[in-house]
Amino acid sequence: MTRFISLSSGSSGNCYYIGNEQVSLLIDVGLSSRMIKKRLSEFGISLESISFVLVTHDHIDHIKYLGTFAQKFKTPVIATKKLHDSLSVHPCTRGCMDDCRKYVEKGDCYEYSGVSVTPFDVPHDAKETLGYHIDFMGEKFTIITDAGRVTKEMVDYSRKARHLILESNYDHQMLLDGNYPKVLIDRIKNGHGHLCNIQTAEALKEIYNSELKNLFLCHLSENNNTPELAYASASSSLLQIGVTDGIDINIKCLPRRGTYCHQLEE
Repeated sequence: MTRFISLSSGSSGNCYYIGNEQVSLLIDVGLSSRMIKKRLSEFGISLESISFVLVTHDHIDHIKYLGTFAQKFKTPVIATKKLHDSLSVHPCTRGCMDDCRKYVEKGDCYEYSGVSVTPFDVPHDAKETLGYHIDFMGEKFTIITDAGRVTKEMVDYSRKARHLILESNYDHQMLLDGNYPKVLIDRIKNGHGHLCNIQTAEALKEIYNSELKNLFLCHLSENNNTPELAYASASSSLLQIGVTDGIDINIKCLPRRGTYCHQLEE
């Protein structure tokens, strides 16, 4: 039984699980080991069973507890050399992962027990930001959690997915009308910050094909978005090309602080 579980999605912490009885992985460790253990235990999953960890980038909401997790469990941590170099000096991970580092190049596969992982470049204001295409024993996932704009490479990897986890961070008008300072607003929408609902919705018209069955909208802003707005934007855009939620695709906005589990059909 293969499951995708969102343990937390947003600036308060990011962590995702993909696994079955044979192999399992985490994507980012923005939650404490105690919280991950508690949330996985709801589904009968042991934290000690995690086979490896993928890191998307070095922002604190994605790696706050990565160092302590690696120290405790000695789990392989997969990232590019450039990203690992950044993690080696980051306060959250410095000196914690010397025995856990595993290197992979963008565009190359890392293989582990029937799972292959391919990182690719994503525009975001970290030292290096990665999306991942994951072939999990034939079930194909693509995850893009933080991106300032949509690139052809992102679309290409997303089109390979049966299950797509894609950022839909903010509503453009809510951001402009909110109380964020101008410097932060500019950082969010400057092409290396985050994707707004409209950008994500328009990209879905290019991404969608008949192989895509599940769309998980992730990293929704608490202050500048709502699940209703993100969902409406994505679903209406897909409807324009004849794709209906619940019939052609399943769309879900991932919760910021709670869990969501999707069990894949056998």
